[in-house]
Amino acid sequence: MTPPRNRRRRPRAATRGGPRRSLPLRFVLPSLVLVAVVTMLMLRGYVHSEILADHRVRGEAAADTVPEEVLEGGPVIDTRDGGRPTSLSVPDHSLVLTFDDGPDPTWTPRVLDVLKKHRAHAVFFVTGTMASRHPELVRRMVAEGHEVGLHTFNHPDLSYQSKRRIDWELSQNQLALVGSAGIRSSLFRPPYSSFADAMDDASWPVTQYVGTRGYLTVVNNTDSEDWRRPGVARIIRNATPKHGEGAIVLMHDSGGDRSQTVRALDTFLPRMQDEGYRFQNLTEALDAPSANTPVTGVELWKGKAWVGMVQASDDLTDGLVVALAVIGVLVFTRFGLMLVLSGAHAHRVRRKGFRWGPQPVTEPVSVLVPAYNEAKCIENTVRSLMTSEHPIEIVVIDDGSGDGTARIVEDMRLPNVRVVRQLNAGKPAALNRGVANARHDLIVMMDGDTVFEPSTVRELVQPFADPRVGAVAGNAKVGNKDSMIGAWQHIEYVMGFNLDRRMYDVLGCMPTIPGAVGAFRRTALERVGGMSDDTLAEDTDITMALHRDGWRVVYSENARAWTEAPETVQQLWSQRYRWSYGTMQAIWKHRRAVVDRGPSGRFGRVGLPLVSLFMVVAPLLAPLIDVFLLYGLVFGPTGKTVTAWLGVLAVQAVCAAYAFRLDREKMTHLISLPLQQILYRQLMYVVLLQSWITALTGGRLRWQKLRRTGVVEAAPGAVPQQQSAGTTAGDRGAVR
Repeated sequence: MTPPRNRRRRPRAATRGGPRRSLPLRFVLPSLVLVAVVTMLMLRGYVHSEILADHRVRGEAAADTVPEEVLEGGPVIDTRDGGRPTSLSVPDHSLVLTFDDGPDPTWTPRVLDVLKKHRAHAVFFVTGTMASRHPELVRRMVAEGHEVGLHTFNHPDLSYQSKRRIDWELSQNQLALVGSAGIRSSLFRPPYSSFADAMDDASWPVTQYVGTRGYLTVVNNTDSEDWRRPGVARIIRNATPKHGEGAIVLMHDSGGDRSQTVRALDTFLPRMQDEGYRFQNLTEALDAPSANTPVTGVELWKGKAWVGMVQASDDLTDGLVVALAVIGVLVFTRFGLMLVLSGAHAHRVRRKGFRWGPQPVTEPVSVLVPAYNEAKCIENTVRSLMTSEHPIEIVVIDDGSGDGTARIVEDMRLPNVRVVRQLNAGKPAALNRGVANARHDLIVMMDGDTVFEPSTVRELVQPFADPRVGAVAGNAKVGNKDSMIGAWQHIEYVMGFNLDRRMYDVLGCMPTIPGAVGAFRRTALERVGGMSDDTLAEDTDITMALHRDGWRVVYSENARAWTEAPETVQQLWSQRYRWSYGTMQAIWKHRRAVVDRGPSGRFGRVGLPLVSLFMVVAPLLAPLIDVFLLYGLVFGPTGKTVTAWLGVLAVQAVCAAYAFRLDREKMTHLISLPLQQILYRQLMYVVLLQSWITALTGGRLRWQKLRRTGVVEAAPGAVPQQQSAGTTAGDRGAVR
């Protein structure tokens, strides 16, 4: 597809001292979307312990500095007053069940159900990561009368951490608790803790410091060892205290399969109740005020905002995973269709004796060349047409050029070349003016920066031997492919455009006749009203209109044209921005085809969905592959991530190699394919995102003229037109 040219407007020069132009919304919004997505992914990584997580666990150490009363005392350690520590134990026949590492969406509800069934209370030491992700379970714990304590945010071994990190773990854990249930807690259990007599010189300073921050440290004196999954009977035996003593029992409601824990509870609770035990919260057992206090005001809203952001980050990630699955299906479906159907197309048109009709097309053709400020290219374009093997007339429509384009063509004084001048009105108007001035019924349209091979016109019009054919798409190729950005576009043209056209030809829903090389029946153009300026992609618009009118649109692989592709990122951006936005406009303009009958309905229910999926949705989602690659490299399983990405790249390389083989192109340019996938795809993504934003915000685009250099002087294999520095327009009058 070539860059459509609607009415040109010169940008107004900025006046000195005048107001500065604000950054357009279509530039601001993509940046904000990018920042928001990156922020949410980072937040998701943090909450899922993929960022800033520390999984080190310290081994046993000496206990020289731990007070004797702590080592021999109870499981509740109070160091809040800064003096001698106090150890507390629960009374006889009181059991405080404690559950660590939750809440878990699978096992915590089942634990709560069993507790509710037997009217028992417990203490849940929740991590901030899990509480932030499952706030409804924390609310249920509080609503059903259980006590909630802190178990840090990311579950690190605090003996390795600085005081600043300890404060962070506690404050973030509290923030998650406030946002989940609107409460604060003064109960704290260190990760990887055990009995009081296991306190050592590494963990004791943490307990002392946590006490200065207002927390009561709770370990345990009865370990069910349910984390080992030893069986229901063993869990019950481990959790049962001796001789009617009170106990704080360690269990888990998260961290793996807790089915044994749930079954053990359902037996353990009624058995111990029958023996006279009460299952209480810790503060109930100690006859102390509740450790959970309500929070109001700003702190409450900060907590709610935090939980809301965590939920949004999880939802966004889930959405991105779904989108990644969608793009995976789309990419592999498209590749599969391209490989199969393009092969079928090549086999059909290359078989011996293939003809489009009973007789070859030999009638003369009118070639229309719309031109706006093409002084650097127009001579090369016209001279390439003069070598045509098919009888043609050339009509150059000068659309109000200010660089002498029309004069250059007139000074060439070539036979069968006419110049039609008009005031600047845009490319569709120029083409319609050319059709009105054309003498023949078969009309070829090309761009002023494109050169044809001698056989291009002949090959392009042969499909018109079939009276059902209304238009023919040629094989547009990049002429300036020696630069990196040119090589990337060369890959895109061969693989993305021409392989696509073979596929769409077989499916009967070709979306675009490229402006660089396309042919039309005059009758077909007249029936659909000619070229329209309703969209910024008049070539896509006219192609869809022809389909809806019942005409066949086919692809001629041997009708090659060499066009000058943009040579800078800015020019490429401008071109593809208009293509993307124009394609969206064309899809929207012809949306009623989906409910039409006849040829229009067939195109609407086959062509429009394919074009929407493969040309709009897939390119918009494709960078997710790279987003997850980057995320996986930094936070995820690096090996699997790289393997998956290389697998996708391998599939693309196979398709690209097949496309190059079909087009008889050298494979050397595919060396830059990996870099193209990393960089070029991101550019196309931002362009498409900007097009979406422009469409949704009702923005309007002005025409932006691409700066031509005239580097494509002749088709490959032809003798290039050498121009010396002293050549003048008058000297170019003779055909060389």
